[in-house]
Amino acid sequence: MSQRGSPVSPGVDRQDVRYEPDERPPLPITVGLGIQYAILCIASVILTPTVMITVAGMSDDYLSWAVCAALVISGVTTAIQARKIGRIGAGYILVMGSTSAFLAVSVTALQQGGPGMLATLIIASALVQFVLAARMALLRRIFTPTVAGTVLLLIPVTLSPLIVNKLGEVPADVSPAAGPVIAGVTLLVMILVPLRSSGVLRLWAPAIGIVAGCLTARLGFGMYDTSSVADAAWIGLPQLAYPGVDLSFRPEFWALLPSFIMVTLVGALDTLGDAIAIQRVSWRRMRAIDFRSIQGAISADGVGNLLSGLAGTVPNTTYGMSISVAELTGVAARRIGICVGIVFVSLAFLPKFINLIIAIPGPVVAAYFIIIVALIFVFGMRILLQEGLDYRKGLVVGVAFWIGLAFQFDWIYPEYFQGIWAELLGNGMTVGGFTVILLAMFEELVGGRRARLKTRLTPGAWSEIDEFMVTFAARKGWNEDMERRLRAVGEETAHILMRGADDEDEETDASERRLLLIAGSDGDAADLEFIATTDETNIEDQLVMLSEGAPSGGSEIPLRLLRHYASAIRHQQYHDIDILSIRVESAAQPGGGID
Repeated sequence: MSQRGSPVSPGVDRQDVRYEPDERPPLPITVGLGIQYAILCIASVILTPTVMITVAGMSDDYLSWAVCAALVISGVTTAIQARKIGRIGAGYILVMGSTSAFLAVSVTALQQGGPGMLATLIIASALVQFVLAARMALLRRIFTPTVAGTVLLLIPVTLSPLIVNKLGEVPADVSPAAGPVIAGVTLLVMILVPLRSSGVLRLWAPAIGIVAGCLTARLGFGMYDTSSVADAAWIGLPQLAYPGVDLSFRPEFWALLPSFIMVTLVGALDTLGDAIAIQRVSWRRMRAIDFRSIQGAISADGVGNLLSGLAGTVPNTTYGMSISVAELTGVAARRIGICVGIVFVSLAFLPKFINLIIAIPGPVVAAYFIIIVALIFVFGMRILLQEGLDYRKGLVVGVAFWIGLAFQFDWIYPEYFQGIWAELLGNGMTVGGFTVILLAMFEELVGGRRARLKTRLTPGAWSEIDEFMVTFAARKGWNEDMERRLRAVGEETAHILMRGADDEDEETDASERRLLLIAGSDGDAADLEFIATTDETNIEDQLVMLSEGAPSGGSEIPLRLLRHYASAIRHQQYHDIDILSIRVESAAQPGGGID
């Protein structure tokens, strides 16, 4: 994972963006950046399935097949992310590649059921991503940053045994000091380069560290065996070692399925974060976040995982490196993403190149993954801190993390958990993830009942909304000023959502739109959610235009009034549904902000 783009204030021009997604840079720039993206990410794409298969003790033919399949699938899905096919794909440069988050559970699946069961588990968990993408709006209270952040903290815990095994991969006739020396050199270079450098050199830190580690292994201990590289052809196909799909659904499958689903959800949230960040750095003029693009990114991620399962290789996800390179170069054209996909697919049929990476010594690979898991842990902390860790969320995260850690290392009465329970509860991500979900759901249940109103979005709906606001304010015991603010917000929001409903030609279409209004309280403040069928206009963008003095058509007056009474406004647009979240405070000052 890499550093994400810094957020830009709404309405601020980014002069450093040279090519926006819809623009066409010259062919030399397109090809050059496409190759650069691919080279920066190629090590992770190849090393992840290599570690998975070598640690699990699978055959070399299967390794060759899995690596080639991972490259092809990464290339295809990277192109889909950029090109966008229907509702699948983000429409931005989002490089796809093998994800280390699945390493621990995938190794366990290979050891207990073989490649066939691994394929079935990946296919089953991939289907979850399609459901999540289609129903993201409805699952937003369960699929939260708190859940994802906690599971990300536990990924390094589950990967630690694999890293220790790779550190010890030293031939018997080589000095025992080889492992720590090679790993130490690799780590030192990977850490010092980004600490002492910036810009392009920082992006090459992992590759420079791997090269330094390989040179140390080769020159200092004679460990880097390149005989397989010399024997491999320059161009060729991998050995046909398709594992098939195991449909026996043994107890081991059901024991591991929750872990795969949990990691899939975390990967989807990682994709969500990357999809938000790439939107931030791709346009000269700041735009509101397009959640339809995020749904497309997660759907494309699901396509990648589905193809990975069918091919029997490790699942993939978006790489944060995409955001760093796009921000650094100022080039965000979709053509770059398609070029990256072509490069990945081309490299899949260059056996000599693939064997060069597969032959990298175990201590170098271990050091590389130490950096990876460290960044995963920090990313999890960043998600939790951005979400805001009050004492309730802090308690939930702390308890879930330590329960997951304890079950991962059999610290809690292991004698009582045998058989299928040992497999189910022996994975820290599964236990910690379920714990944080259950505690978060409990907090949601005891957090107070929310008032609801269902109606049609017709010109007469505002009277129902007004009556609802009066009743809600009275139930909460709020004063006349707060009641007036709630009624004003309800009226102006109804006017905005019913754009065009007064026109006779559009009245039929408007009458088909429905509205669900959910109202809750947070101390002296009201949190309102207006959930309606989709309208193409983003209210956050319109409010930015107002602040800049740009005309916004006939809806300008309701927008200005809404901004006056609301302290925070957030408009999330999904496929077929809009969610307008508004916070109203009794002591709010005129001209509340946009969240």
